Amino acid sequence: MGHRLLGLFGLAGLSAIALSSIPIAAGAASSTSQTLCIAHHPTEYVWYTGGCTGHDEPEIDPLSNRPGSARDLTWTVVLPTDGTINVDAVGPTFWIGGTVTDPNSRYGQAFLELQFYPNSITTGCTAGGGYNVVFSPNTYTACSPVWEVSRKGGSESAAFNAMLTDSASGGPLMMHAGDTITDHQYVTPAADGMHITVTDLTTGHAGTIILNSKIDGPLMPAFDRQTLGNALSWGLVNDAPNSLVWEIGHTGDYTTPAGQFCLPGSTTKNPCYSYDVPTWLKFSPIQIKSVTFGDGSSAKSWAAVSDYGGRREVDQYCGAANYGAPFCTYPFYAFNRADNAFTYGGDYPGTSRDFGQWAQFQQQKNCTSPMGGFPQYCATVLT
Repeated sequence: MGHRLLGLFGLAGLSAIALSSIPIAAGAASSTSQTLCIAHHPTEYVWYTGGCTGHDEPEIDPLSNRPGSARDLTWTVVLPTDGTINVDAVGPTFWIGGTVTDPNSRYGQAFLELQFYPNSITTGCTAGGGYNVVFSPNTYTACSPVWEVSRKGGSESAAFNAMLTDSASGGPLMMHAGDTITDHQYVTPAADGMHITVTDLTTGHAGTIILNSKIDGPLMPAFDRQTLGNALSWGLVNDAPNSLVWEIGHTGDYTTPAGQFCLPGSTTKNPCYSYDVPTWLKFSPIQIKSVTFGDGSSAKSWAAVSDYGGRREVDQYCGAANYGAPFCTYPFYAFNRADNAFTYGGDYPGTSRDFGQWAQFQQQKNCTSPMGGFPQYCATVLT
């Protein structure tokens, strides 16, 4: 499905709840709540249901060929902090996820996304994969939609969704900007679905979600090893099973309308800040510190890939001659020596390697879907 059709299907289904405009500058406040749904980007033959939209999902993949590496892995991440621009201005969510089994989905595969919502307290995670949030500066909460595609008809919907709750209070697990968190995704002998345990190392609070769908049953890891080629068969990229992604091509959760589908070059009332690298540099970035696997080893190699070919998308809408103009740049992964972590967005102070910036994302579909047989973008090994 092309960009125009995505916008047509997705925006028509957005909640009609009236929203007050929220300034982008840090410190804005609102008690407004809305229902949004940011789905997994599928191939062209898949369409969204339930008011969901999807767009570009530039990802970074830790790599390992060790047995079980795709079934037990722990991410360590430092959450971004608002600056002169709020983190959510560049997109409504980033997530950590992976391919899981689902007997009712195309090719027997579905996709988990543990979605983190910047400057937000979650008030509900809907059965359709959506979420309700209220504004809370420098606060993060999360939902865990799992996206499936019908075997006939090609509609994408949620097989599962749950709020990440605090095991101590029962309410949403509230994390804060600058906190160091771990996200442990693993299986147990009960084989009752992938387990997700998030621990805020700064506060000591934690919560766990178990992917056990009432209709589809336990949603287990689809692959054993975290290697390239073990990819979601109905997806647009040929990658490793598990990744971290920042959803771009949407306005933030506190614009009017919220979570608006947007494209490079858009300078309307709510500009598409996703495609403006200078905007990313106005807040403190996400820090991806490490990924460790169940056997105690850690990721030494990493790869990156984009659903729309990175710069290729910007050139399509801005024109190649205008690359670098406002709202016509593509954010990228980099390694920051000062933080000893990967970042996403641009060359933040302390960056030691940026892997060619936009060039880290391949612009041609030179790989093939493992089971579907259609073209996919290949991942680029960064380290």
